[in-house]
Amino acid sequence: MELKRMREMTEVELNAELESMKKELFNLRFQHVTGQLENPLKLKETKRDIARVKTIIREKELAK
Repeated sequence: MELKRMREMTEVELNAELESMKKELFNLRFQHVTGQLENPLKLKETKRDIARVKTIIREKELAK
């Protein structure tokens, strides 16, 4: 997801996106353990996206 698009989202949308990313990360971890994960780099990308969303949420909290 693009950083610019993330910054334009509301807190509610960011929290919803965070939840969906966490579910995706869980599914990727499950696939990794069972040997079904085709692209292991997807784990790293998803973790970074989660960190980005959390950072933006925190920035919005501090801006209030």
